[in-house]
Order: sequence, then C-alpha cells, then structure tokens
Amino acid sequence: MKNKISRRKAIGTSLKVSFAALGGYAFTSNLEEVPSIIAKSSNVLPMRISLNTSTLLYYKLAVDVQIDLVANAGFSGIELWMSDIKTFLNNGGKADYLKEKLQKRQLTLENIIGFSKWCSDDPEERKKALVQLREEMNITAALGGSYIAAPVQGISDLDRNKYDDYAERYNAILELGDETGVTPLIELWGMGALHKVADCAQIVIATGHPKATMLLDFYHVYRGGNDWDTIDILNGKRLPVIHMNDYPAKPSYDKLKDSDRVLPGEGVCPFNEIIPKLYHAGFRGGFSVELFNKGYWDSMDAETLLKHSFEKTFNIVQKALSNTI
Repeated sequence: MKNKISRRKAIGTSLKVSFAALGGYAFTSNLEEVPSIIAKSSNVLPMRISLNTSTLLYYKLAVDVQIDLVANAGFSGIELWMSDIKTFLNNGGKADYLKEKLQKRQLTLENIIGFSKWCSDDPEERKKALVQLREEMNITAALGGSYIAAPVQGISDLDRNKYDDYAERYNAILELGDETGVTPLIELWGMGALHKVADCAQIVIATGHPKATMLLDFYHVYRGGNDWDTIDILNGKRLPVIHMNDYPAKPSYDKLKDSDRVLPGEGVCPFNEIIPKLYHAGFRGGFSVELFNKGYWDSMDAETLLKHSFEKTFNIVQKALSNTI
C-alpha cells in the first residue's frame, strides 16, 4: 500500500517532531546543530547520555563542580569517582548536599567508580575489601545511588578451574549489596584478568543472585579480543550502564592503552551495528562517556570537552537507532 508508513520512517518522523516542538530544531546529523539543553529535555532517545567523570580527571575539579559542569553540558546521568567523593567529604562536604545537587540538576547517578580487591585469592585482602565496600556502598546510598563498580582486582589471570570460587566471591559482595541497597557491577577490563565477556557472563550466572550483572565498555570489550557479533545474547535489561568511547584502528587491539580511547565517532567502533543489537537486547540504561585522553586535556578546557563529549555521543546513538529501528 502506498500510504503504509514503515516503522523506521515513523520513528524517524517522531524524532523530528520532538525536536521541532522544542524550539523548531529539526532532526539532524550535524553535531553543531544539536543544542544540549534541548536534547536533554526532549528525551527523544531510549537511552541516557551520561558522563563518567574520569573524563575530567586532569582538571582536578571538586565533585560538586563536576556535577554542575556535566549537567550544564546536557547530560542526563553521571558516574562519580569514589576518590573524589571521599575528598569532598573529608574536606567537610556533606553527602546530602551532593544528593540534593544531583536531584536539582536532574542527573541520574548511574554508578560510582571504586576499586577494591574483593576477588583476591588472599582471604585477608577479601576481608579488607568487604569492609571498604560496605563503607563505599553506604556513601553511594547516601548520594541516592544504586550501583558501584567492582572490577576484578587482586588476581592477574583468571584460573578457569576456579569459576565457582569467583562466583562465590562476587556473590559475597552482592549480598553486601542486599544489605546496603547498592548493587556491585562486576566490571570487564580488556587488559585485566577478566577480559572476556563469556567469562564475565559465566561468573555472573553462576552466582544465582537475582541482581548479578556486569559493567561493559566499548573499548574494553574490543581490547579484550571479544566478538561484537554475539553481544546481543546478553539481557540488556540487566545492564544499567555501559561505558561509551571509541578506539583507533591502530595500534592493534592488544596494544591499546586507556589513553588511546577517543570520542565516539572519532575511531573505528561499529556503533551502527552494536547499538541496535543492544537496543533489541533490551538495553535502556546510560551510555556513559569514559575517556583518559591526554590530547583532549591538553587542547580543550573542561567545558569544551564536555560539549564535544555530549554532542558526539548523542549524535552517534541517534544515528545508530534512527537508521536501524
């Protein structure tokens, strides 16, 4: 039928209307024409565009200043670093103040970035890690957060004969999360002991815990030598946040460093293939920009970097979904 409108066209049209209704801005792929405040307030994307404040580490900003800058740039969510929060609190700041600021600026606290040796082979290190995590989970809860990152530290390589042990260790901090209301996200690191998505999934499943889940990262999945073709086998509904970044074609994946990460669209990551896979797998969380790129820090101030981070990420997600759904 000539008058039949395809699902893809209908969604594209609805996105255009959403922009037009908020000041006459048309659906566009031009980064400079996507106003941050309009993009944030219109909620035209099914995922949040968020920021991991690693992207601001170089500028040495207080955590409350970070919150304001991230909100001003148009982001809908934020990941804060526990080290920055503790510095703020140790200097006399209050958790209630940060919680109120997050709420006032309408930022979802996606996750808190912390580090502990909860998966160590040393029982004493694991015991200390539980004490540390309890404190940091309580701080996270006081800020209104529900998740804290749990990268696998304390072991250099994964022993595939010890999956049950790793699952028990992860389950121990999940149970701590049940007590505090803050779920630890087992984090995949492309250059760490846990760098395979399949290993991460096996450990998560083996816990048998209803809140067990993982924290993925576009760079780390690639850096770990994983295949994007099967990423949608995961239940995207269980993933609250994914770290967003891009990576260059050279050097080869196994030679990349954290500092090689680039802004979405400035590398070779096949976002137009991956984002629709994640969408159809149920992912509706936050794409959180995480960078450690000295070149950006040397050439841009914080506000400019945040502006580019938001606009490029929004554009990549917008384009991937509008072209494929």
